[in-house]
Parts: sequence; C-alpha cells; structure tokens
Amino acid sequence: MTGRSSGMPARKRGRESAPSIRDVAAAAGVSYQTVSRVLNDSPNVNPDTRRVVLGVIERLGYRPNRAARALGSGRSSAVTVVIANTTLYGYASTLQGIEEAARLKGLAVGVRVVESDRPVDVRHAVEYVSDPNAGGIVVIAFDAAGAGVLRALPADVPAVAATEAGGLTDTPRSMIYLDERQAAADATKYLLSLGHRTVHHVAIPSETGTSARQAGWRDTLERAGAPVPEVVPAGWDVRSAYLAGRGLAADPDVTAILCGNDDTAMAVRRALHEAGRDVPGDVSIVGFDDVPGAAYWTPALTTVRMDFVALGHACLAAIVAEVTGLPQPAVELAPPSLVVRESTAPPRGR
Repeated sequence: MTGRSSGMPARKRGRESAPSIRDVAAAAGVSYQTVSRVLNDSPNVNPDTRRVVLGVIERLGYRPNRAARALGSGRSSAVTVVIANTTLYGYASTLQGIEEAARLKGLAVGVRVVESDRPVDVRHAVEYVSDPNAGGIVVIAFDAAGAGVLRALPADVPAVAATEAGGLTDTPRSMIYLDERQAAADATKYLLSLGHRTVHHVAIPSETGTSARQAGWRDTLERAGAPVPEVVPAGWDVRSAYLAGRGLAADPDVTAILCGNDDTAMAVRRALHEAGRDVPGDVSIVGFDDVPGAAYWTPALTTVRMDFVALGHACLAAIVAEVTGLPQPAVELAPPSLVVRESTAPPRGR
C-alpha cells in the first residue's frame, strides 16, 4: 500500500535577466501550470486564457527555457532531485528509480545534495532549486535536511517528495510513500508468533515525529498484550547502531530485535556476536529495506523488502504531471513484504 499527501522567497532575477515562466504567469493573472499548458499546446485551456497568456509572452519577450519545456517535450534536462545522502540504500534506490523513469521520457536528472539541516544549508539548496532552470523538483525527504528544503520551497516552485509513511503534516506538497507502518507491524507480529515474549526496537531517525516503523511495532505489541520496551534510538550512521546493539546484547531478557534498517541490523548483529550471543539461537533479528547483500550475510537476514525504485518511478510521474498541468497519476506500488531468512527462530526452550 502506498500513500500521497497532498517561506523563503525564490532567488530574484537581475534586471538584465530574461523573464521566467512565473513572470508570465503573474502578468497574465494565471498559474504557472496554465502557462505550461499553453506552451505545450494542451487542449485543456480556455481560448480566452490562451490568448491572454500568448499576448503576455509576446509582450515580455519570454522564451521558454530548456528545462521547463523538457517536461512536456522530453527534449532536455528538466528534473532536479534534492537529497541529503546518496549512499544509504533507500535514498540511492529512490534516486535510481527517478533516473530510470526520467530516462524513459528522454529527461536527464540533476542532483542537489543538501549538506545538513542547518538553516544555511537548507537555504542554499532552496535558492538553487528555485531557479526556473532547475525544472521540476523531487525532494527525497526521509530526513530533517530534505524535509527542511520541502517546507522552505516557495509555493510557485513545482515539487513533489518521497517521504516516510504518512508524510509531513505541516506542508501541502504532494508526497508519496510506502506503507512502512504495516510492514513493521507484520514483522513484529511474525516475531511474536515464533514465541518471543516481546520485541525490542532499534530505531532510525524519524522526521514525521510519529515514526511509521515505530508506530507499527508499538501498536502490534499493545494489541498482543506484550510488554512495550523503550525504543532504542540510533542515527543514520552504523556506529550509533552498534552502540545501541551493545546495550541490548548485555540484557539476557532480549530475545528479538526489530531494526530500523538493514545497516542497523548489521551493526546490532556485530554487537551481539561480540557479546557471545548467537543469532538466531539467542536473539532473532529483523531488518528493514532488504539491501542486496542481506540474503548473503551469515546468517541470512530476515527483513522487510521495500520497493524504493518503484517509489522513485512514482515521484517522477507525479512531478511531470504537476509541471505540465496534467492530472496526477494514480499511485499503485507493491506493498512492503516480509522476507523470512535465517536470522529469526523461536526462542530457546520453545
């Protein structure tokens, strides 16, 4: 299952700069999407509106930039992806999906890395992508930096975002996401079904404030009447997950752990190994994402498979529709699924 949720000024042009599509829209009293429809000869434009827009285009001497025309014609670069991390699996796979879908449409993809969630870094990224030549914007907002950019984008900049399940409630932007909450619930239910008294959770950072993975885990434990342990927080870095794992490894009552992603699971597995605790003999581990190497670890990792590439495809289709003024396409993505491998088993004595 998937979902879609539907301040800072853009960089000002110098006096000698060519007029932009937003200048035309303002002068004609219409939206930039309407101007885009006129430029792309869409039949869904009132004839009187078309005449007004064409008159403003001629009066201002507007010439469509390559990026703006590309989304309608497929002739050149048109999409800019804002991303905070290009190496983590979920980020990289979503970016891969965007690039694949863009290539099929004849569009190239530019990437703007936002260095951190510091206001100065967010501002620099927003200024860069607010330039009309950046075309449509896709923000991978899995973290505070990406979410900060999404919130700060001027309203007239066309943008969609890939987010954690549920999206960001404080911005009206179009957001697309995978159902992580149900996936976490399924993983937790599976561990309980093996006979584990409860399931501990090492969590990755959440930007929504109501982490879908944490919520699915917690709700399942509560419905089952199982104890709900304190969440063990970890960062995006592997070392923080390893340190979290050391704490859990020292507790003999810990027999099952749901990890926020597969990198976290790998680090927790290392901590358990150093403490002399066998996986899955002493402790069962479930990861999240299903990175390519997960099936080849020792033991092979039980994990939740997330189709980030398909998420990227959906984001590209959504931004093309927004910029060209076409109806938003339906989002039909395969739901995340639990892949059972060797890292889970009933607790000893069961």
